[in-house]
This record gives sequence, C-alpha cells and structure tokens, in this order.
Amino acid sequence: MAKLGTDSKPAVVRVQSQERANEILRICDEHNWKVVIGVEPDKGEDVYDVYKLLGYKVENTKTITKDKEIGRNDSCSCGSGKKYKKCCGKNL
Repeated sequence: MAKLGTDSKPAVVRVQSQERANEILRICDEHNWKVVIGVEPDKGEDVYDVYKLLGYKVENTKTITKDKEIGRNDSCSCGSGKKYKKCCGKNL
C-alpha cells in the first residue's frame, strides 16, 4: 500500500478559499508531501489527510457511528446495576 503524501497516493483536501489553499500548500511543500487541493467555497472544509500527515489525532469526519440502543432488559447505563426498565427507562 502506498504511503499518504506520495506521488501514488497524494493527500486530498477541500478548502473554501484560495488563501487557505495556499496555507495548506505551504505546509505540504515544507514536508515534501504531494497534495491535491480543491477550492470549493460552497462546501465544508476537509483537511483530514493533512492533519493525519502532521500526526494529529483526528476522527474521520466522513464516518458516522450510531450509539447502541439500550434494550429494556439490558443493564442500565447509569451504573445502578438495575435493569433499564426498572431504572431510567421506568418513566418512558
């Protein structure tokens, strides 16, 4: 698998202004990383790949996770040790 920031797998980012694009390009040039920058003013910024290269711990904003629902007979999440239906779920 190719390493991120190389010719075969450049970092891909989306920014909203040319000034921000120049800033990202300067950072990538300092580290000799290859990058593809898209300037799209009407969309949100996505600089995940550059943050990953810089070593920041960031969550992938493209992944959406859903919390597990508590069943009536599961232990209550408040830590009481009671079943959910006899504790916090009692009033639902």
